[in-house]
Amino acid sequence: MSYIIKEKQEHSWAASCSSGLEALLVDELRALGAINLKETISTVAFTGTLEVAYQCCLWSRLANRIFYVVKSFSITSVDDLYQNTFDVEWENHFSPKESFSVDFRGTNKFLDNSLYGARKVKDAVVDRFRDISGQRPSVDTKEPKLRLNARLNRDRVQLSIDLAGESLHRRGYRRASGSAPLKENLAAALLLRSGWPNIFKRGGGLIDPMCGGGTFLIEAAMIARDIAPGLLRRKFGFESWKFHKAPVWESLISEARARRIAGLKNFCSDIRGFDIDPSAIEAARLNIAACDLDKHIHVAVKQIDQIDDVSSEIRGLVITNPPYGKRLDDLKTLRPVYQKLSKVLKLNFQGWSASVFTGNLELVREIDLSPSRQYKFYNASIPCKLLVFNGIRSKSQQIRSRLTIPPSSEEIGPDAHMLLNRLKKNRRKLNSWLKANSTNCYRLYDCDLPEYAIAIDVYKDVLLIQENKLPSHLEETKASERLMDAAKVVNKCAIDWKYRVLYKQRVRQRGLRQYQKSEDDGAIIMLVEEGPAKFEVNLTKYIDTGLFLDQRKLRARIASEIKGKSFLNLFCYTATATVQAALGGAKSSLSCDMSNTYLSWANRNMSLNNISALVHKLLRVDCVQWLSEHRIVDESFDIILLDPPTFSNSKKMAKAFDVASDHENLVIWCMKLLTPGGTLYFSTNFKKFKISKRILHQFIIRDITKETIDFDFWRNPKVHRVYEIKNR
Repeated sequence: MSYIIKEKQEHSWAASCSSGLEALLVDELRALGAINLKETISTVAFTGTLEVAYQCCLWSRLANRIFYVVKSFSITSVDDLYQNTFDVEWENHFSPKESFSVDFRGTNKFLDNSLYGARKVKDAVVDRFRDISGQRPSVDTKEPKLRLNARLNRDRVQLSIDLAGESLHRRGYRRASGSAPLKENLAAALLLRSGWPNIFKRGGGLIDPMCGGGTFLIEAAMIARDIAPGLLRRKFGFESWKFHKAPVWESLISEARARRIAGLKNFCSDIRGFDIDPSAIEAARLNIAACDLDKHIHVAVKQIDQIDDVSSEIRGLVITNPPYGKRLDDLKTLRPVYQKLSKVLKLNFQGWSASVFTGNLELVREIDLSPSRQYKFYNASIPCKLLVFNGIRSKSQQIRSRLTIPPSSEEIGPDAHMLLNRLKKNRRKLNSWLKANSTNCYRLYDCDLPEYAIAIDVYKDVLLIQENKLPSHLEETKASERLMDAAKVVNKCAIDWKYRVLYKQRVRQRGLRQYQKSEDDGAIIMLVEEGPAKFEVNLTKYIDTGLFLDQRKLRARIASEIKGKSFLNLFCYTATATVQAALGGAKSSLSCDMSNTYLSWANRNMSLNNISALVHKLLRVDCVQWLSEHRIVDESFDIILLDPPTFSNSKKMAKAFDVASDHENLVIWCMKLLTPGGTLYFSTNFKKFKISKRILHQFIIRDITKETIDFDFWRNPKVHRVYEIKNR
């Protein structure tokens, strides 16, 4: 097999990154020209030209390395690893006069030592050169001319050439460092998650009150001024690769230099850093000067509570990485640091955004503010969180904040102990079920006690509390007391379980009043898991989160029956059922909804699960009108999901829809689209629903509601109704 790397031809590449950065890296690589992106743990595979790969090496702020994928193969023994590696024409990639090294990752049942795996790959490469030319390349584990990478996952091996050479987080500007410096690509990721690109575009500045070696400051300036992060690096791994095209690379470097000059010419962002340690500030100055940014970034020795010269007319970002502490004694020392940070943020930075990155959630509770969002990251091997506070407000201004890390336990009354005991009991009962089911979102409490009319859903580490209609026999005062008691109970549980709390009021709306966006413009978005699928949920912006938890078993049922079949999802919402169907092996699908918002959301869910948009299509359409016109008479489906709203009076619809009166026609139209032996699943949340007598007589109908109620919804068997419908 011969290798020809052409400039304009698409090739297979892969980018590695730290855990937690994958989704950000996908967006970045796509912007750099990568296509066919596929996200796995700490890696994003993609295709693109050689120029695209060079762009990724030069411009990626998040990747660790960029790989050219040489070969991918299965092995059943160590000999297979050796032989497949030996068969690669390595002489086409580098000269025996060049040194190389092998990085090997992964183990399996017959190769349980990565060092041994690296040695077998090295032996195969050396033996290949010796057989072909009589020469052998030398191995240099410290500074090789070319790095080879082998990744073993179960029985699959991917052999690659490392185009970076050394990790791309090494930008080339670090001349000195403070204590426990952040990696540059992690700092860039934290800035992106903090919304820095939008903040500087509207003229906002950036301050790091504990700047250390200045990593946040430099990365922020490079993002704001369009400076390529790889511009200062002395070398890249591809420079010793035979397929390296120097003219292409030099052209990209020239373009990056021109963009840097243009960016600095119009630099207007106010970027400042402070630290109590003079040696840290000196390190920051050296690093900033290495980037030639000393005229644009200002640093000074200053304590946190001395940072008081911020103009109230400027709204920017405060971002910092305070010390975490490694021992119990450190908590006593560091607690005042976090308390000072909290005080300064509230006094001097009202209206600003703030981001605190920490590996100590005990200390971060001292910051008496309510985070708008939280993100999980790793700093080396330390699990950390980035807490983002959008629009800092004083304590009096925070009364209506809804997302909280409960600061302390409150006394609860004797009646509320019933609720507390019930929550603990439900959690114990759900533990074994959760271990057997791969999901991190479920219902914990569903109006179990009539006096406490709330529903509590768990989304990862958030307790989502939804207020329902209170019993009519309770006086308004008493009802308010019950809600306050419930809030105290939930806060106590959140502290004990290390969860956060989010309150949401759910109101049934009729007539012209549809479910609308929340009055709060903020959005708390997270990724959750359900079996093999990943879904995006929005916990604040809409009445529903984007994932109907009660439909979990119905989605699983469809996934178990769909292999090799076609699927139609009507009123698809965010297409979660389609995602499960695609992962279950559906040969094709069509998902319909009239909402651009939902279809965009559906598209993101499909992308998250690497589902092909060519095979699994989305269609914006009024489902009722579309069905009535029989626009797809030439196409039929093996399984159809019909899950219409209870009521809709959207302006986009030809007329108002009411499931009670309109379901009959929908079912009849759907049945015409079924293949022989196909199945229609009809679902509704209308509690007073009665199925039409006409369709009862016309089709074979089975009420399968009980079969679709999962364990976490056993307390509310009327949460929905589901029917399995087949043609006679």
